[in-house]
Amino acid sequence: MPSRRSALALASAAILGPTAARAQASFPEHPVRYVVPFTPAGLTDIMARLVAQKLSEIWGKPVVVENRAGGNAQIGADAAAKSTPDGHTLLAITLTHAVNVALFPQAPFNLLRDFRVVSLLGSLPLVLVVNPRSPATTLAGFIALARSRPLNGGSSGTGSPPHLGLEVLRGVAGAGTNLVHASYRGGAPAVTDLVAGNLDFIVSNLPECIAQIRAGRLRPLAITAASRSPLIPEVPTVAEAGFPALEMTNWTAMLTNAAVPAATFQKLERDTLAALRDPTLRQRAEEGGFTMEGWDAARSGDFLRSEVARWARLVHEAGIRPD
Repeated sequence: MPSRRSALALASAAILGPTAARAQASFPEHPVRYVVPFTPAGLTDIMARLVAQKLSEIWGKPVVVENRAGGNAQIGADAAAKSTPDGHTLLAITLTHAVNVALFPQAPFNLLRDFRVVSLLGSLPLVLVVNPRSPATTLAGFIALARSRPLNGGSSGTGSPPHLGLEVLRGVAGAGTNLVHASYRGGAPAVTDLVAGNLDFIVSNLPECIAQIRAGRLRPLAITAASRSPLIPEVPTVAEAGFPALEMTNWTAMLTNAAVPAATFQKLERDTLAALRDPTLRQRAEEGGFTMEGWDAARSGDFLRSEVARWARLVHEAGIRPD
């Protein structure tokens, strides 16, 4: 005989089951807003538009990408946090948002409390690049050079993945290393200055410098991912170069409001994972430098929490402060 508690649970499931099924069948009821808290044509925007297009096909409803840049990617995130929790607002985030948790403790939203991860969509390696006139031709040679004299490194802004890569590099190179950080308004200006010889190095998002690498205007020394990139297969990983502690990736994930009903969230997760399996989407993303992940919500949530913890430690140890 079932217990009273189990009988009540079965009765509740019988009542809620049709409701959940109806919720899944009706979602989405109108166009879905996909907030990208960065400018158009950037890496996060490109991935979001690929996924939005495929979800539009699956749902038969428009998925509209809305670029809301500014505030270190917090303006768009705050707007998404305050949206109606019905699954019709999605948010694109990157490693920057995991870092922002420590950089901006007084932010008007809480990333881990106010949002739920639908999926980790894809990841991007970073690559240590120098001007071809640099005497450094290997990662070991670069670190030896950094221990002998000051080196100027650029990034796309304080707390950005390239800045974090610089700080991880500083920690690996050890005490006495003088790496000077120059913060730019985006990755392209920093790459331009490196090509011109105004910087010594960048730990750059690979897609932001791949054209300059292929043209011979930048020299890649190592990529920070666990495996080599098919875009530059001749370049070793940091582990192969003898410095596994430099391993890191940038990434992008899809979030929605934490209060979205369970049945709606399950449909959103299932359809997003189906979209990420599309061969055309995967090919276009990989051509842009992404490694496709397509993790489920549980694994993606664990990953986000681990990233928040990892980079909070670095922010504290390196004394990073917002611009």
